[in-house]
Amino acid sequence: MKPAFPAQRQPRIVAVGFHRLRSLLLELAPAFHDQAQVEVLDKGFEEAVAEVRARQAVEPIDVLVSAGSNGAFLRQHLELPVVLVKVGGYDVMRALGRARAISPRIAMVAYGEPSPEVQQFNERFGLGVVQRAYRTEEEARDCVRELRALHIEVVVAPGLVADLAEEAGMTGVFLYSQDAVREALDDAVEIARVGRIEQAKRERLNTILAQLKDGVVAVDLQERIETLNPAMEQLLGAAPGSLLGRRLSEVAPELSLAGTLADARAELERVQQLGLRTLVASRMPIVEQGRQTGAVLTCQDPVTIHRVDRNLRASRTPRGGAGGPTRYTLEQIVGASDAIRRTKALAAASAASDATVLISGESGTGKELLAQGIHNASRRRRQPFVAVNCAAFPEALLESELFGYEEGAFTGSRRGGKAGLFEAAHTGTLFLDEVGEMPVPLQTRLLRVLQEREILRIGSTEPTPVDVRVIAATHRDLQAQVACGAFRRDLYYRLNILRLALPPLRERRDDVPLLAAQLLDKIARRLQADTRHAAPLVQALLEHTGHYAWPGNVRELENLIERVVVYSGSHAAPHTPHTPQTLLQMLGDIAPEVFERAPAANVAAAAPVGAPASLQATRKAAERQRVLDVLEACNGNRAQACRQLGISRATLWRKLNAG
Repeated sequence: MKPAFPAQRQPRIVAVGFHRLRSLLLELAPAFHDQAQVEVLDKGFEEAVAEVRARQAVEPIDVLVSAGSNGAFLRQHLELPVVLVKVGGYDVMRALGRARAISPRIAMVAYGEPSPEVQQFNERFGLGVVQRAYRTEEEARDCVRELRALHIEVVVAPGLVADLAEEAGMTGVFLYSQDAVREALDDAVEIARVGRIEQAKRERLNTILAQLKDGVVAVDLQERIETLNPAMEQLLGAAPGSLLGRRLSEVAPELSLAGTLADARAELERVQQLGLRTLVASRMPIVEQGRQTGAVLTCQDPVTIHRVDRNLRASRTPRGGAGGPTRYTLEQIVGASDAIRRTKALAAASAASDATVLISGESGTGKELLAQGIHNASRRRRQPFVAVNCAAFPEALLESELFGYEEGAFTGSRRGGKAGLFEAAHTGTLFLDEVGEMPVPLQTRLLRVLQEREILRIGSTEPTPVDVRVIAATHRDLQAQVACGAFRRDLYYRLNILRLALPPLRERRDDVPLLAAQLLDKIARRLQADTRHAAPLVQALLEHTGHYAWPGNVRELENLIERVVVYSGSHAAPHTPHTPQTLLQMLGDIAPEVFERAPAANVAAAAPVGAPASLQATRKAAERQRVLDVLEACNGNRAQACRQLGISRATLWRKLNAG
C-alpha cells in the first residue's frame, strides 16, 4: 500500500460513473480513505461537467476517474487529469466466459475501436462473438438496436451499453472488473501525489520569482506564457494572471522569444527598448532531460543594475589590495638615527588611528614606503592599499582615475563605466602622493570625500559611500601654497590631522652605511650580480660622501649604488688588487657628482663637521631657502611671493642672489 498523505493535504478524487461502475466505485472508495478523499458522482456528460466545475469552485479537485465515452467527454471539456478505467485481457476473458454461460449468441461492444486481440481470438477458436464499437451515446444506442436486430442475446460492454442492452431485453454483462477499477483509483492517487509535489514546486518557484525585482516570464514551445512574476506584469502593464496562455509576441513584440525557441541559443544582456523604457534583457532556452521545452526571458532595469553594482563595490572586502599587495612594514624602514626612530614611533602611533595622515618630506625620502608601513600596521592591513601620484596625470584624467565615471559620461568612456580609485580602495587605504600638485577644482572634490565619506562618479547623480583611510604626501610647503592660493586652506587642515615629517638623508648621516648595505644586497639580488668588485667601491663611496648633501636622498643613494654594481665589472681587474688611488679614480668615473660642489641651498647643511657655519651665514641660507620654497609654491609669481613674504621686489632679488 502506498504511503498515506497527511490529513490536511489528502488529494481529492472525484469518480464519475453510472449504475454498475458507480456501484464498484462506492464499494472500493472506503479502502482509499487513508490515501485520498474519494467522491463518487453518478452523472454523465454535460451534467457531470457542470457538477465537477461547481465542486472545483468550492474546493480544488486533483484527479477525475471515469470510463468509456463518459471519461472521454470529461477529458475534452475539463482541464483536470482524467484516469480511465482500463480493460485488461483477463477482464475480457472473464466477461466473455460469463456471457457464454448464459447464451452462445454474444456481442462485445467496446469504446473507441474493436479489440484486434479479441478478433484474432474469436477467429482462431470460432467463438462467433460479434464486435462493435461506439464513441458517443447516440452511437451506443445504435449499436444496441443493431445487435437486437441480429438476435444477440448477451452483450458484454461498458456500463452505458450494458444498461441499454438490459433496457432492450438483452442481458448486459459489465466489462469492467473490480481489479480494473481499483487499479484506476491507485493510478489516480499516484497522479494526485505527483501533482501535489509539482504544485508545491511551482508555488515555491512563484514565491521566489515574486521576490525578484527583475521581470521574468517563461513560455512553452508555442511561446504561450506559462508563468510570469509581478515585476514582469508591471513592466507589461497587465493585471495579475491576465497574460497566462497568451503568446508573448502578441503581448510585447519587442520581448519576443520566437528566435530563442527557433535556434535554442542564449542571448544575454541585450539592451533594448520597451515603450519608453530601456531594459537589459536576457533570453535562455529551457532544456529538460536533454529536450527543449520552452524559453525564459529576464528583464532588468539599468538603473537598478548600476545601483547594485555600486553597492557591491561599496560592500566588498577584497584581500591583497586593489593596487597590489603592500611590500613594506615599519620594521623594514632602515635606520638607527634619532630622527628616523622618532618618525617610526609617530608612524606606529598613527597606524592605531583611522585619521588622515599627511607625510611631508623631500623627494626620495621614502614617503610611500612609510605610508605602506602605516597601512600594514593598521587594522586595514588585509584590505586594499591603492597609491596614485597626483602629479602624474592631467586634471581631467586624474579626476576620472580618482572618482570613476558612468558609461557615456564623455567621449571614449568605457562601456559600463569605471570604478575610481576611491572605490577600489574601499575598506582600505588610499595613498595620495604629491597631493600638493592636485589642481584646485579637484581639491574641492577631495575635501567633500573626506567630509562626507562618499564619492560621486563623473556623469552620475547618485553618490557611492566609501570607507577609505587617506594618507597624503607632499614635498611642497603646503602652508606657503595655502598663503598664495595654490592650495585650499580647508583641505590643508582636513589633511593635516596626523603630521609626519621624513628627515632628509643629510640629517641622518649615521644611517647611510646601514642603508647602503641594505640597498647593495637588494640590488645584487634583483640584478643577480656578483658584489665582490662593487663592495670596495661602495665603501669608498661612503668614505668620500661624508659631507655630501644627498639632494636626491635615499633614492639618489640607491641609484648610485646600482650604478656602481653595474659599472664595477667593466672597471675590474680581477688579478690586480685595488688601491685607494684606483678606487678613487674608478669612483670619479662612475659617480662624478659626489665630488662636485654642493648646491648653494645645501651649503649650510653640507658644512664640514667641526667647522660650523657662522650664525649669520646660517640665517642667510635659511632665509634664501624660505624664499625659494614660497616662490616655488607660487609657481614663480614674484609679486605673489613678495606679498606672502612681506618684502619688496628689490629685497626678493637681493635674497635670491645672496651668497
